[in-house]
Amino acid sequence: MNSDTATLFLNPDRNLAMELVRATEAAAIRAVPFIGRGDKLAADGAAVDAMRTFLGTVNFDGVVVIGEGEKDHAPMLFNGEHVGNGNGPACDIAVDPIDGTSLTAAGRQNALSMIAVADRGSMLDASTVYYMSKIAAGSEGVGVIDIRKPIGDNIRALAKAKGKAVSDITVAVLDRPRHAQLIDDIRAAGAGTRLMLDGDVAGSINAAMYGTRIDLCAGIGGSPEGVVTACAMKALGGVIQTILHPVDDEQKQRGLDAGLKFDHVYDADELVKSENTYFVATGVTDGGLVKGVRRLGPVIRTESIILRSKSGTIRRVLADHQASKWLE
Repeated sequence: MNSDTATLFLNPDRNLAMELVRATEAAAIRAVPFIGRGDKLAADGAAVDAMRTFLGTVNFDGVVVIGEGEKDHAPMLFNGEHVGNGNGPACDIAVDPIDGTSLTAAGRQNALSMIAVADRGSMLDASTVYYMSKIAAGSEGVGVIDIRKPIGDNIRALAKAKGKAVSDITVAVLDRPRHAQLIDDIRAAGAGTRLMLDGDVAGSINAAMYGTRIDLCAGIGGSPEGVVTACAMKALGGVIQTILHPVDDEQKQRGLDAGLKFDHVYDADELVKSENTYFVATGVTDGGLVKGVRRLGPVIRTESIILRSKSGTIRRVLADHQASKWLE
């Protein structure tokens, strides 16, 4: 085996994306019967089972570095779990079979099934600290935004970099009591807000993509989602900055014991050291990033997005699945 061939074998390659999207499609489809049924654990459990089954057929040696669910005792693909058939590239994986279980249970928009993949040993394991403060924007925000500065300063700096009026800037924020002051500060600066019930990954990606109504995403959200977002940002040329946000001293001590740094700004390159990352997501319910699963007569239609950092590409995959195959 020559060196070029060895490199292709050891690192995630372009064909992996189409295998991964099968897993997010399966998770999204299996979650559909639970949309609007009020049982988020049942929805998450169905999605986890489907994703685990499909990942087991993928030609790679994956280790789950971040398995969403631990912080609320949900069913999950657990940290350290090996997935794939053991052949092919060695990868770190961050998974969230449903980002937005509460959205799914309530029948609301913006629920996703998603996976992020990078070279083995490149993802930050922040599993001991469940939350982090984040700020994310597109390429115009590189070298411009600074999470340590007041949000008003960041809004004004980004508006100048984008050639927009501050009044035309829209900031996506999770609609949580902890963000009341942040929301007031954004509006006091003259910008508008887009309040999200859940799903700050999609909010950050929309902030980095052209043609959306979001310019910036800010606030406190999950640490797993921060690492997943970093994989996407590397493909989009955007920027994400985070600071770990422990909920108590015990959690902070666990983080310190794990080698994590507090009062430190983690950027995309620290969250994910690899330059060869994938982000794959399939819509469960309709949202601004992708449409949700739809039953159209004899077919089930899914819409997915695939972001790859190495090539800097954004691909959208529209798939029709024979419904009879999923009802067996």
